[in-house]
Amino acid sequence: MTDYGHHLEFGTFLTPTSRDPEHVVGLAERTEAAGLDLATFQDHPYNPELLDTWTLLGWVASRTERLRVAGNVLNLPLRHPTVLARAAAGLDLLSRGRVELGLGAGGFREAGQGMGGARRTAGESVDALSEAIDLIRAVWDVDSGGEVRSSGPHYPVPGTPRGPRPHHDIGIWLGAYKPRMLGLVGAKADGWLPSLGYLDLADLPEGNRIIDESAEAAGRDPRQVRRLLNLTGTSFSSVSRGFLQGPPEQWVEQLLPLVLEQGVATFVLGGDDPRAIDLFGREVAPALREAVEGERAVKGTLTGPARPVAALAARRPGIDYDGVPAALRDLAVEPGDGGYTGVRHGYMQRGRPGLVLRPTDPEQVAEALAYAREQRVPLNVRSGGHGISGASTNDGGIVIDLGRMNGIRLLDPDTGRVRLGTGARWGDVARTLGDRGWAISSGDHGGVGVGGIATTGGIGYMSRAHGLTIDRLTAVELVTADGRLLRVDQDHDPELFWGTRGAGANLGVVTAVEIEAAPVGNVVLGRFVYDASATASFLRAWGEIADAAPREVTAFLTLGAGRGGQGPVAQAMVVYAGEDTDAAVAALEPFLKAGPVLDQRAQVAPYAALLVPHQGPHEGHGTPVSRSGLIGETTPEIAEIVAAMITSGDSYFTQFRQVGGAVDDMAPEATAYAHRSARFSVAALGARAGRLDRHWSALEPRLQGMYLSFDTRTGPEVLAQAFPEPTLSRLRALKAVHDPDQVFDQNFPIPPA
Repeated sequence: MTDYGHHLEFGTFLTPTSRDPEHVVGLAERTEAAGLDLATFQDHPYNPELLDTWTLLGWVASRTERLRVAGNVLNLPLRHPTVLARAAAGLDLLSRGRVELGLGAGGFREAGQGMGGARRTAGESVDALSEAIDLIRAVWDVDSGGEVRSSGPHYPVPGTPRGPRPHHDIGIWLGAYKPRMLGLVGAKADGWLPSLGYLDLADLPEGNRIIDESAEAAGRDPRQVRRLLNLTGTSFSSVSRGFLQGPPEQWVEQLLPLVLEQGVATFVLGGDDPRAIDLFGREVAPALREAVEGERAVKGTLTGPARPVAALAARRPGIDYDGVPAALRDLAVEPGDGGYTGVRHGYMQRGRPGLVLRPTDPEQVAEALAYAREQRVPLNVRSGGHGISGASTNDGGIVIDLGRMNGIRLLDPDTGRVRLGTGARWGDVARTLGDRGWAISSGDHGGVGVGGIATTGGIGYMSRAHGLTIDRLTAVELVTADGRLLRVDQDHDPELFWGTRGAGANLGVVTAVEIEAAPVGNVVLGRFVYDASATASFLRAWGEIADAAPREVTAFLTLGAGRGGQGPVAQAMVVYAGEDTDAAVAALEPFLKAGPVLDQRAQVAPYAALLVPHQGPHEGHGTPVSRSGLIGETTPEIAEIVAAMITSGDSYFTQFRQVGGAVDDMAPEATAYAHRSARFSVAALGARAGRLDRHWSALEPRLQGMYLSFDTRTGPEVLAQAFPEPTLSRLRALKAVHDPDQVFDQNFPIPPA
């Protein structure tokens, strides 16, 4: 008797009839409404009475929000494994992790051969399925590098690129009954999916034995194989008529031993009766879960996912992996997991965290924080996007990744007030709001996470017209170090609200913000490329032109050392925040006089088009040395120092971002970002700290503070630059109240008073 400790899941097994396509889609929607986890569909491509199952999976995924979908089971001889792997990965990405892959060796051979399927014996079909599983996993394995190649007799592949990587680790479930297929389940699959009617319940122990022995022989933990069961030939009635033919409480009583003694953890209801779906989801599933949890608690059953031996060996000291809260366990990622590469790195910094937790709501964030505080490792928080400072990952510690808390919701269409999950990315925010005629000035890259900018500052392409991102915040939702869930604004804990706008990473995990967007239609973008060989004089001229521009204009200038014997080259992105093209031309024309122009172009575009499209998972391009400061005018001394830094090659990337205008309208004491009189933010990136700092130390006495998101330094020597008094004292007082134990000490930490 075996209970493998898997959490229980429930689903439906629906008939994909082509006579009434909307009926089966409606049953899938009813499956989700009943609280069930999964909708599955039989796959018989040779039967014109049935819809194509793969097409149906995509349609159902688009019509539902959380429901997972799978074939039950897909006819492998008619679906080439490399194509199937890419199709599954694509649908998994589009549905955000809601696809599983049920496979069969292929029944009804003559019908399949009539459609061009391979002619194979039963034994050859098992071999082909084994070969296919390897190919599918190889396509998904983007970390191994090189092409997927196979010289197998059934699916030879001369060479095809890997990828894409699915959104989550897609489970491969096999429909199996005979010993060779059961052995394949244990050796390679993630789940066993038989059906009542083809399998006698008395055969479950023998099937489990074969699977377990095969798993152990392959070096796997048998708990890595989920046991599923299609429940066919069942019905609900007020009185008992036999096995699974009676009232819901009888179903619970009869299914309970299948969990506790035979290890079945997923029950899939066969049939198309809407009432049965409702009863299964609303009465049987919750009651059976409760009964199983009670029995497991008494017996001390080991629960949670099983890890491969290699993954267990990759675990890092100081972390109690078995103690991960149940609500976070399914989405947690460890070294050795298939999805680890997609969550380990930051945009710049390469990381090797020991555990990545991915909460989906504030309550789970609180659980994650409580758990992390008990571990003996660093804790970093990632908002979901990229950053320069490298504070979103670590080596050997825990990362709380908010990427799944990415909601974007317009609360008030009259004022543009919007609620943003801090795991959202600004490119998605810009597109969503742009469709309604609103925008929020938010950096220059669509891949940046909302949380980073919304807690630090937010110097964007429309800052001089609409202020910093934090200037438009009306409320902040956060989880404090002690697990409290707070919503703060000007009327509710205004001092904490003040601190979160500029130093939020020190005061809690910000999970959502409310912010007032500005009415913005199209904007005018001017792009200028300059020969900046006369770097110092060019910088002075460009700075004077930018400073004299109307506040509708915000200009960013990027300079790099020349190549191939050429002098430095500069590129400017100059944005006029409005659609008046005549006024925009008049405002942009002076920038042509800053220096020799190598290229120029202007266009009217939606604000969202200005943001660099965001990528998928970050790959850790290499952590640069970064220095950041704020200046007033570009004085001759500042221009000479920056010019020397650029021409030396010690900075391979230097950027001026214009502020002032609406940024200066806000009083310095209104937010924890106090640098309101500055006119430019300057950031320099280099490979070596010593060489870059030789130049930066000459610049530092002329700075008016720093913008901390662009600086890789931390510590008391730069703390006062980021937070001048009395801002720093106020923040230290807040830190003493809300984080006296310095739980949040990895992102420009502030010591408590």
